[in-house]
Amino acid sequence: MGARLSGTEVVALGGHVGLEAVGKDLLLGALPPVMHMRASTTEAPAACWLLNQAFHEMREDRSGASFVADHLARLLFVQVLRTYLAEAHTSPAGLLRALADAQIAPALRLMQGDPSHPWTLADLARAAAMSRTSFADRFKTLAGVPPVTYVHNWRMRMARHSLWRDDTPVAALASSLGYASESAFSNAFKRTTGMAPRQYRHAIRASGVWGRSGDHSGPVL
Repeated sequence: MGARLSGTEVVALGGHVGLEAVGKDLLLGALPPVMHMRASTTEAPAACWLLNQAFHEMREDRSGASFVADHLARLLFVQVLRTYLAEAHTSPAGLLRALADAQIAPALRLMQGDPSHPWTLADLARAAAMSRTSFADRFKTLAGVPPVTYVHNWRMRMARHSLWRDDTPVAALASSLGYASESAFSNAFKRTTGMAPRQYRHAIRASGVWGRSGDHSGPVL
């Protein structure tokens, strides 16, 4: 991160955004390696204020400076994402480009908000106020995958997250994600990850990832 204070004086601030190990690829895969915020963007004034506040907190080393700077960095990341979403129409197909589309976003929110629902193409097209054919074509163009594939991938992502973070029984997890039986869920999960749910839970916890508050890899701001 960088901030120009006056004249030719430039102050560079370095940092990272912590992401959970399970699912971080969902965001990182949708973002470019470097994001540039132009001064003309709507979010630029707020971003400049956040940068200057972070600079002053770190320079003066006041009580609670690290806590304040951490939250300022999170808010700055939101402003950068907003800038990116505003220009997402020029980006490669992916989650953020689909979320930035006024027609596709309502359908995405439905799928993500209630993954256990047996969503049909007709349901999702209705939410987007489009015909099924037009919706399916536009969704694949923007998200990179067909709607049915996206629903499946989202359920598997939710399953991986739950198996990593909590001790929900596999049968209960299967039901919460809309599968008629534990075996149906287990078969779908194994086809996707190469491991049965219980095997995956054991493997990810044994790997040392279990119990961390987040992973320190993230995009460059």
